[in-house]
Amino acid sequence: MSYSKPTTLAKLNDTVLGCFSAFPPSEFIDHLVRYLSTYGGSDKLFAILEYTLKLLIPLLNKRAELQKRAGLRQVGTSITAARFSKLASSISDSRTLWRFWGLFTIIRWMTSLEHNPQPTRNLLNIERLQGWSMLGYYPLEHLSYLLSHDVLPSKSTLNLSPFLAKKQALQLNAGTLSVWSVRCWAFYVALQFAHLREDRKLLQAKYRSLRKIELKPAEKEELKKRWDAYWSDLVVNLANFPLALHWSTGNKLIKHSVTVDLLNLIAALVSFRSGWKATALPSPLPASASVHPAEEVVEPVVSENASAYNI
Repeated sequence: MSYSKPTTLAKLNDTVLGCFSAFPPSEFIDHLVRYLSTYGGSDKLFAILEYTLKLLIPLLNKRAELQKRAGLRQVGTSITAARFSKLASSISDSRTLWRFWGLFTIIRWMTSLEHNPQPTRNLLNIERLQGWSMLGYYPLEHLSYLLSHDVLPSKSTLNLSPFLAKKQALQLNAGTLSVWSVRCWAFYVALQFAHLREDRKLLQAKYRSLRKIELKPAEKEELKKRWDAYWSDLVVNLANFPLALHWSTGNKLIKHSVTVDLLNLIAALVSFRSGWKATALPSPLPASASVHPAEEVVEPVVSENASAYNI
């Protein structure tokens, strides 16, 4: 006679509480956690979610309008679209708040520029100018954000000189500060085209020098990564440039918000892809590739507050 082994409390615990033992370790999950643990990775993921929601909102409202005309519903607006709008707005606000530490990254980057040799003098000067443009962008955006949320008063009275009896009134406008912050970022984006031109020259020179010899597989892979990073960076900047011009002119260049959201989504997707490949094992993207050192903090959405403040 055979007896079944009695179920013990330990086995029950292993079955219920230890059910994840049935799943093997996943390199994809490891990679995802590794990438999303960085500021750039989490921000790019939220950017994709934000602009995907913004693109879905008009589609849902249009569907609701057609259903009302067909007599399938009483109202011509979508409740889901309204909820998506609230979530996208919350994500946008949170991403702006998270950028408050971006200024420290720029300072670290500019310090590194002066203490490490650069490939060419032109690249050094381009990145110096880009760094100074971001030193203008971040404080203006931070101040605009605090004013728009009533953390700081928009008007204050200052005694600018102890010898003057009359005090001077200082009035700040969140929308104006936001536009000027975007203009600083637009200057960065314009300079990035010059940066990419220098990157292309270096890559072409590298290719010509290596074409005469038989490349090892590792060298071929490195060169391929550099070109891939270059083209990704170019696509992101091409998406950023019309956005920078649009926000810098007070939202007067691009007529349809769908176009703005689509450009932002393209830039976010390509940036996410670049960051994903850069954090892949066994080796990250080479430091000499064309991905810009400040890419983590320079985003296609850094200037979205220009529209949020109704400029």
